[in-house]
Amino acid sequence: MTVALMWEAAAAAGRGAELLEWARRQELAARPLRRETFRAPGDRVLVITWWDAPEDAAELPELPEPADDLVRRAVHRWRFTSESVEE
Repeated sequence: MTVALMWEAAAAAGRGAELLEWARRQELAARPLRRETFRAPGDRVLVITWWDAPEDAAELPELPEPADDLVRRAVHRWRFTSESVEE
């Protein structure tokens, strides 16, 4: 089964580029099937990692919390399981 972990953070004022680079530099304890990094208006950064793991896999590597002064709120995290793939 494919599990997708989504990590989203909102940068502190004027620090969007720094948060983006911080997220890109973060190493995970294991290598995911795929990893994508996105940027959105409002200096938000989103990282999605895909894993070959059971739906109830308790422990999958996730990005940590950035330093408090780099973000304007706590990181949001979501976990999804793949239901279908269309190309």
